[in-house]
Amino acid sequence: MNRRPLVVAAATVGVLATAAFALPNLPPNPVTDRIDQQVFKEKGRRFATAADAPPRAQSGFALPSWIPRDATDVRIRMRTDGEARMIRFTLGATPLGGPQCSAGTPKQLGAPDLHARWWPGSLRAGVRSECRDAHQYQVAVRGKRVYAWTDGTPSPGGGN
Repeated sequence: MNRRPLVVAAATVGVLATAAFALPNLPPNPVTDRIDQQVFKEKGRRFATAADAPPRAQSGFALPSWIPRDATDVRIRMRTDGEARMIRFTLGATPLGGPQCSAGTPKQLGAPDLHARWWPGSLRAGVRSECRDAHQYQVAVRGKRVYAWTDGTPSPGGGN
């Protein structure tokens, strides 16, 4: 009996399983970026400040208008096949304004359906809704660090 096909199949499964566990912890590079986009349908970027992020008309990586321009260490992760996003940043001198959902009642969103090692495991306590842009975000503030995510749910009233 020829066991070679079985050995090749087992080795392939082993390599794929190892890659699935290791990929989220590898630094960004062309190979991991490509796998993220093709397999996991996600991509991410990092900006030194919010002012470094591209304008809305130029990129899916544009930040919501409610994020202060002097925010630093801005990270964004987004779905390539939808509107889901998660953003993390550190507040600068400009404080984060209070929640703004002027039209209608926002719905509670579940946990983000994206993956990044910079995202904490649980953010249930102290989460608020933010609706100043086209999409409703859930926002959690932990000291100077802010975490925000959306599944693409439109803001009540259509946003501004």
